[in-house]
Amino acid sequence: MPLGDYWCQVTPHDAVPWLDRTWRLRRVDDLPVWSLSCLYVRKGYRRRGVTAQLIAAALEAARRAGAPALEAYPFDAAVSPSASGSGYASTFARAGFKVVARRAPARPIMRHDLSGSARHASFPA
Repeated sequence: MPLGDYWCQVTPHDAVPWLDRTWRLRRVDDLPVWSLSCLYVRKGYRRRGVTAQLIAAALEAARRAGAPALEAYPFDAAVSPSASGSGYASTFARAGFKVVARRAPARPIMRHDLSGSARHASFPA
């Protein structure tokens, strides 16, 4: 597939200062988490499991970098139909992410612990 059909941004949280300027997404605690702050799947590739693969790749990148956890900021489809570049909470939940804060009903802050035995995300084929 051509470059640009899908991608995600995964970086240390501190490398994305706008997150802390957005009240819904500001830091939950002092843990030096990494953030999956946005993702993109081009029309035509959606609903094929690409988002789940991007999440798995982001988890692996954060794990290899020594991050204690990976955080994400998806939309909760039960509350809002918009995903606008951040994915759905249900997809992240299937990957092992847990809600750690919810300052706005449709926008949970979700986190996947990378420090313990919960090291690998798995997705159905």
